[in-house]
Amino acid sequence: MHIGLSQERILISQRFRLVACSSFLASALLSASGVTLQAASCGGEMPCDIENGQYFIHMPEGRQGEAPLGAIFYLHGYRGKAVNAIRNKGFQRIADELGVAFVAVQGLQGNWSFPTGPSNLRDESQFFDDILDDLSDRFGVDKERTMLSGFSAGGFMTWYQACEDSGKFSGYAPIAGAFWKPLPEECPTAPPFLFHVHGTTDTVVPLAGRPLGGGRWHQGDVFKSFDVWRKQNGLGETEPRKLTDGNLECERWTPASGLLELCLHDGGHSVQAKWIKRAWNELGNMKGWNDKG
Repeated sequence: MHIGLSQERILISQRFRLVACSSFLASALLSASGVTLQAASCGGEMPCDIENGQYFIHMPEGRQGEAPLGAIFYLHGYRGKAVNAIRNKGFQRIADELGVAFVAVQGLQGNWSFPTGPSNLRDESQFFDDILDDLSDRFGVDKERTMLSGFSAGGFMTWYQACEDSGKFSGYAPIAGAFWKPLPEECPTAPPFLFHVHGTTDTVVPLAGRPLGGGRWHQGDVFKSFDVWRKQNGLGETEPRKLTDGNLECERWTPASGLLELCLHDGGHSVQAKWIKRAWNELGNMKGWNDKG
């Protein structure tokens, strides 16, 4: 069907007004929710791309724009995908309940680069710095209210980051992962606030560790990994405080600064959102966040 030039101009004008109206409505909705257009460029299942990698973020529902925004970093297991973690309803729920951002970080080729491990693809510590900067600029995350958690291979990475620079994050919550052999003799940093969870029947990452790649690599012993911190801080002969929390049986050592906690459950190789939530609440109590809001 042939249309005249004047009719074509009318159609173009109508389409332009429709697009402009839609853009204005989207901007108004984002503004009302306290999210900037820059922040809206990624989020949910849309990755945030930065130099050397990407992360996904779930922002807490009902967040008050002026309240300090904390963040839980989560590192997936071997060959994992961060987008699957961001889709996890349990992780979304704890972020909403705690009022924090949940940040799922993507490992290169599904893995993490740490000393004595099989991968050496990226400076992960620098990458985490870059994410922290991006989160602060783009979403207003408070760098002083962060916790690094990870499962399995992500748990290994969490241990090594705590050892390299315990002050990069406010606390650490590794699950089913510790140091690898040879274990570090000591860590060149102050003891972290570390909340470790592990299953006593875990066969993928046993408490005693296991060889991989025909013995080329070897997961470390969880108890000996704790000994690195304990001996370094004069706690080698100190009896821990014991406590029970739900299905967790925990032992806790208290250095001059920081905290070392080992919690065991009778299950296998698994992660539960409630363990991460518990670690954040414990960390908040120790840091005074829960009192100050």
